[in-house]
Order: sequence, then structure tokens, then C-alpha cells
Amino acid sequence: MDQIELLPAQLARRNWIILAILLLGSLPFGNLALSLGILTGGLIAIGGFLWLRRSLDRLLGQVTDGQATGGTRFSYMFGCFLRLAVLAVILLVLIAIVKIHAIGLVIGLSVVVINLFWMTAQRAL
Repeated sequence: MDQIELLPAQLARRNWIILAILLLGSLPFGNLALSLGILTGGLIAIGGFLWLRRSLDRLLGQVTDGQATGGTRFSYMFGCFLRLAVLAVILLVLIAIVKIHAIGLVIGLSVVVINLFWMTAQRAL
């Protein structure tokens, strides 16, 4: 199996490691709200990453003669808009109703971004 084919699984595994490191790093502050914000944001980010990965697998799996069918492209784009709408509703509920710790939420939502920077730096060296 090519190294590039292993990349999504490596990214998915590393997301959980980064979330664990961020959670452990928040514990010395003794702020439970911060830790819960990081956990919530991390779970949302990882869930969005897994949803995107599944959508891309489905899109690339349905390519016919080098071109995706119209229904496939439409369903992928619809899935992107649906994912964005679901994320917006979840964040709205968490911030406006649940009153989650905003800084912790932002740190948790950064899990996938941190992972991508880590992977880029690792491949550059």
C-alpha cells in the first residue's frame, strides 16, 4: 500500500492523540469549563473530519470513466453544505444556550489544523 493511501488513517489517529495532549495540558489550570470546551471542540472537529473523509471516499469510489457522475457531484456538494449547516447549528447551541467556554472550544476546534501543520512540518523535514 502506498504511503499516501495510509495518510487519512494516520491523520485520524493523530487527531485523537492531539486532543488527548490538549486535554492533559488543560488539566493543570484546574478549570473544568476549559477542559470541557476543549473536549467538545475536539470532538466536533474530529467528527467533521471523519464526515468529510467518508464523503470523499464515497465521491472517489463512484467515479466512472475518470469523471464523477452528476448525481455524485451534487450529493457531495449537498453534503458539504449540510455539514456546514450542522456545524453552525451545533456551535450556535453550544455558545448561545449551553454557554460553553469559548477559548476552550476554539482550542478544541483547532485539533485538525494542528494535525495538518504537524504533518506538513514532518514531511518538510
